[in-house]
Amino acid sequence: MEDKSTKIEESVREAAPDNRISCTVARAIAADLDVSVGEVGDAADRLGVKIHGCELGCF
Repeated sequence: MEDKSTKIEESVREAAPDNRISCTVARAIAADLDVSVGEVGDAADRLGVKIHGCELGCF
């Protein structure tokens, strides 16, 4: 069974073919996986994915 970090990283990777995702997409990933936006941000950092268009200063 996959651990939570692996699922988050896979979702971020899939959503970021050009190594960028929007804040909206990052927050949607967090909601879909029932994790915090911080966990999604941490996964993005580990993968070198930039989050752009921040709306709430979460990332």
